[in-house]
Formats: sequence, structure tokens, C-alpha cells
Amino acid sequence: MDFSEAKGILGDEFSRDADFLSSVVSKLKLVKNSKVLDVGTGRGHMAILLALHGYQVITGEPEGVNWGDWKTPAKKVNIEDMITFKPFNAEKMPFEDISFDAIFLYATFHHIGNKKLALNEFLRVMKPKGILIIIELTDEGVEVVRKRWKGHPDAVDPRAYTKDLVFEVKIIESKYLNAYIYSRIINE
Repeated sequence: MDFSEAKGILGDEFSRDADFLSSVVSKLKLVKNSKVLDVGTGRGHMAILLALHGYQVITGEPEGVNWGDWKTPAKKVNIEDMITFKPFNAEKMPFEDISFDAIFLYATFHHIGNKKLALNEFLRVMKPKGILIIIELTDEGVEVVRKRWKGHPDAVDPRAYTKDLVFEVKIIESKYLNAYIYSRIINE
């Protein structure tokens, strides 16, 4: 399905960040058979967007957590067969070492309790040339979200937790979201 058509079908809630997220995914130039993980399914926006870009996606939330319905919008745009939901906790993931080419967190990192432990898990399951993409709200983005959910946590800059990791980080900024794109520094 065409991305613009999908935005029209899925409405304002999906479309609000869809152009920014889509531009980030496009800039990564992942090959289509990349193994992709979406941490923190929520309403499925990131998983749906990745599937619209042609990727098979594994997504999940901790057991018993239900942020929202991701299946209904995925069915509306005919990509539900490209998304596999698996309950997991970011701090102890049920995946083999070096499994994923790309790991995405969209407005998820600030909800993780032990961020250092989760980052170690991301490193464990990420392939050596894989990338970690942490998309987080800016302060302005948090203010917009708080109009709907009053007690929403503050914005988090993941670089505060990744200083001691051997990573190169590139940042793509926007008014409401920033994408932190981490890749390992590989000495060859």
C-alpha cells in the first residue's frame, strides 16, 4: 500500500509523526531482508511504518502491558502479516545473541526502568554492523503529549546513558522528536 494512502486510512494519530519516522527509516537504507525489532509496540505506529516500508517486524511489550490496539490499524492497511508480536521486557529479551540488523524504539526509551540494562540487551541482540535507532520526544513533544496524558514522563536524551559505549551516534532532529541513530565503531 502507498504510504500516503496508509496515512489517510490511519488518520491523524498515526500521521502526526509518520513523515518524520518515514524519513528516518528511508535514510537508513536497510536492505529489505533485514531482521528488524521494534521495542515497545504501543499503538503499533513504528511497526506499521516499518511494514509499510517492506520490512518483516518483530515487536513487543512486556507481558500483560497493553498500550493500545496495533492489530486493527495494521489490518486496515493490509500489513498485519508482516508484523509478529512477541511479549518481552527490554531489560531481558528472549532473543538469541546477534539476531537483529536494526532495533527501533519510538517514544519508548523514557518508559524503560533500567535503561543501562536494556541498552546491554540491545547490544547483545544487535548484529555487529547493526544499528540502534532511539526516537525520543523533545521537550516540546512532551508538552504536546501531556495535553492528552497529564502524567507523561519527561523527555530523555539517550546519550546520557550511552557515553561509555563504543558507538557512533548521528542525530536527526525535529520539533517534537529526535532520532538517535547508533552504530558500533568497528576497528578493521
